[in-house]
Amino acid sequence: MRVSRIPRRRRTTRRLHAASAAVATTAMLVTGLLATPAGAEHGTGTGPFAGAAIGTVARTVGDARFEPGPCPQTPEPVDALDAARCGTLTVPENRAEPGGRQITLGVAIVPAAAAAPKPDPIVWLAGGPGDDAVGEAKMAIDGGLNRDRDVIFMSQRGTYSADPVLTCRNIDEFNARAVGLVYGAPSTERLHVKATRACRDQLASRGVDLSAYNDTESAADYADLRVALGIDQWNVFGISYGTHLALVYMRRHPQGIRSVGIDGILPPSKAGSALTWSSARQGFDGLFRACAEDPACNRRYPNPSATFERLVRKLEAHPVTTTVTVPGHPKPVKVVLDGGALVNWMTSATHVAEGVPSSLDELAHGKPQRIAEQWAGGKLSPQAFGRVAHGLAYGVFCSEWVPYESRAEAIRGGRDAFPSFPRSVLAQAPQLTFLRPDCAVWNVPAAPPSIRDVTRSDIPTLALSGGFDSQTGADNGPYVARTLSRATVVTVPYEPHVVFATSRCAQEITGSFFDHPTAPDTGCLAGLKPPRFEIGP
Repeated sequence: MRVSRIPRRRRTTRRLHAASAAVATTAMLVTGLLATPAGAEHGTGTGPFAGAAIGTVARTVGDARFEPGPCPQTPEPVDALDAARCGTLTVPENRAEPGGRQITLGVAIVPAAAAAPKPDPIVWLAGGPGDDAVGEAKMAIDGGLNRDRDVIFMSQRGTYSADPVLTCRNIDEFNARAVGLVYGAPSTERLHVKATRACRDQLASRGVDLSAYNDTESAADYADLRVALGIDQWNVFGISYGTHLALVYMRRHPQGIRSVGIDGILPPSKAGSALTWSSARQGFDGLFRACAEDPACNRRYPNPSATFERLVRKLEAHPVTTTVTVPGHPKPVKVVLDGGALVNWMTSATHVAEGVPSSLDELAHGKPQRIAEQWAGGKLSPQAFGRVAHGLAYGVFCSEWVPYESRAEAIRGGRDAFPSFPRSVLAQAPQLTFLRPDCAVWNVPAAPPSIRDVTRSDIPTLALSGGFDSQTGADNGPYVARTLSRATVVTVPYEPHVVFATSRCAQEITGSFFDHPTAPDTGCLAGLKPPRFEIGP
């Protein structure tokens, strides 16, 4: 799932300011011209290209071709790309149509920091669906992932640095306007679906084969990339939706994969609205338990879970309208908070857990401004516009999720997790608002049923989750490990979705795993402490 736009907390100097951090003042795109950077001898190819640094040699394998060239564009400059070796991978848009259209995917290879790096690089699979891996390079490098291995970033098909790019700014603009609408109202649904249809029509008019943007094709892209770069063996690290893709990739193309790390786990066999509701319940409960275990938080906010559920019911019956000031917007912004909006705010707000109990208490006492500011701020941030590849997101949702989950199953999943919620709230799963009508207009065929198979593998796997993860619940780790015979399951307490971005401990465990894939060092877990909750007057 896409990572929250609410700012993550920052506990060490090496942690990421996530996608929600303050935007760079310049909109200039960085294009690092290919050169032979210091350390270019790191990560050498194999076969006829032995001795050449990975990413410096053009190579065609089957229908795929890697061509060295400029570094991919990113929305803001990424310092980690300054020394990168870059280029493009050209692949068929639809492998079922030989001789059809070709697409290109941006590739950046960040050299290892070590003087004598390990021979097996790490390939990074981005979140979303629809986020661009190259733009996430800062997260990976700030977390030390390139300590002693090259790290490879390739834009998934349709994403920001790919060609064609399947972003649709009109959807982002509607999402910004929608903060002033009743979240789950039929009138909002009509406008939402209208924006989705306009996106589809615009992409189709450019000749894009919308049925070709999915996990099956993306997994084949990565298999082609490894061979085209001349790499015998590499490691895979996926975050959020990237875990979904990683599990498909290791099932369909296991050759050459030494180990797999997955963080913020989204199993393809269960993905959909019901799982989203279950994840929300787990993340919320983890946060509320931490408050209950903190004497000051428990004393001031004795039952935030009950307060939250009561507010969802109250706001769904009687939405609250307010105006707030959002950075970068000179005019006040109208915000409507109903039950569905509050649930979705909460799903994001686990990234700033320290303030959640006090924010809910303020809302309960007639002060909605802080929640409204966060809700609107994420939707109106410059980072919310023109970056997500909605064409890829709907390609995955509408071919792999919706066909394999009925409306009744989705509602039942919500009711099981939150039996007190009104049906109107349960009709729209967190992060997946109006998904079924959207997919009706997106109109792509269902993926083969095998896309929902569990992944069975003996590839060493690290299954990482956060105790506050309300987007992909921690229970997904043990679930996928049942059929991964060499899996290590780790839940990092007190952390939200994608623990690698916020936890130094998770970064240390990840580094240890790639050094010792069957016996990572998890000792740092013992010293972790709960957040210090904000205590209001």
